[in-house]
Amino acid sequence: MTTRTLVVLSSALEMATGVLLIAIPGLAGRALLGQDLSNAGIVMGRLAGLGLFSLGISCWPGQDDVAPRAARALFVYNLLAALYFGYLRLGAGFVSYLLWPVCILHAVLAILLVLPNKQQTRPGYLR
Repeated sequence: MTTRTLVVLSSALEMATGVLLIAIPGLAGRALLGQDLSNAGIVMGRLAGLGLFSLGISCWPGQDDVAPRAARALFVYNLLAALYFGYLRLGAGFVSYLLWPVCILHAVLAILLVLPNKQQTRPGYLR
């Protein structure tokens, strides 16, 4: 899988998650954390949604190639998100049917973004 494909996939997932958090943050909170959000949680969820949507838009590749900074930003985001979701499940005691799958998805994307691919010899996030 090429870095461009990974960046498109990761950007699309972040934009979709951002739209979900903006539109219905309560559903995202229940599905991901297994708990309802307070009014402040809804506000913060929508703000996080704006950030995720902006990350996806700004990292979307241009016509020529993937910007190295975009791949690096998505690698760092996915790595930190995987670690945080793992902490929420193991350390903070959150239980939900989506927490592990989301954690694993972010970990896989981070690993794939840092591994070399068929079109290059350097790691994907350093291109």
